[in-house]
Amino acid sequence: MGISDDERSAFTHRVPDLGALELLLAVVRLGSVGRAAAETGVTQPAASARIRSMERQIGVALLERSPRGSRPTEAGALVAEWAQQVLDAARALDAGVAALRGRRDARLRVAASFTVAEYLMPGWLVAFHRARPGTAVTLRTANSAAVAGQVRTGEADLGFVEGVRTPAGLSGTVVARDRLVVVVAPAHPWARRRTGLAPEELAGTPLILREEGSGTREVLDRALASFGGTAPPLLQLGSTTALKAAAASGAGPVVVSELAAADELAGGRLVAVHVRDLDLGRPLRAVWPSGPRPGGPARELLALTRGR
Repeated sequence: MGISDDERSAFTHRVPDLGALELLLAVVRLGSVGRAAAETGVTQPAASARIRSMERQIGVALLERSPRGSRPTEAGALVAEWAQQVLDAARALDAGVAALRGRRDARLRVAASFTVAEYLMPGWLVAFHRARPGTAVTLRTANSAAVAGQVRTGEADLGFVEGVRTPAGLSGTVVARDRLVVVVAPAHPWARRRTGLAPEELAGTPLILREEGSGTREVLDRALASFGGTAPPLLQLGSTTALKAAAASGAGPVVVSELAAADELAGGRLVAVHVRDLDLGRPLRAVWPSGPRPGGPARELLALTRGR
């Protein structure tokens, strides 16, 4: 049950703060305002003034003062007993909050798109482990739409997505840039094209594509929208590895991340096909629930990604 504004105002005016209660308990225990002041790290005049202010606030005398020291009045003894309960509760709250913070800071849940997870995340996580060896990291991979959903629902503390914009309901920052490339097997007719493809030809050709909801598909669909849109796919596959294998087998052209195709292109197993006058660049973003940048381990991983 909540408290009303009137009750909250009364608490503010009648209930001393924790520091004042701690000082009162020290006086009762030590029998001297001077010794209590020294223990709590304030001057004796400041301690005396704080006790008097507390007495005015409560409306009763709390201490009987004499040349031999100070001892609690009957009311003061009762207030001291209650003050001890308040301080014990405050310490329990502080310990509980610290435990929650420690539990939160001991784990990091990350969700990443397939390209980021396979080609960028390993290096980032190695650096993160060096910086925070005691933090357990779990990594889930999915397409960009699914990653965004996991971050929105709190299943992931930090997400990494591909695509032309930050997903709705999330905040984000660009951490890297990538480019899509059209690749084919060396025996494919496009591998021998010297002038490259026109965007209209690419748009009109059935391709082997990632599923809708993937960052790769989103960027390609948007890039080809003004050229008639993407033709119905020859095949839809759920992973970059499957796309590359299909291209290498001669099944047809595919569009994949340049990061993902680097080894196959360098080894001659795939050939990149130039597409004239078509921007297939894309940002790779870190995303988190809408609002300020995340704290704790998520902030540290975010800093590492942007520093590499």
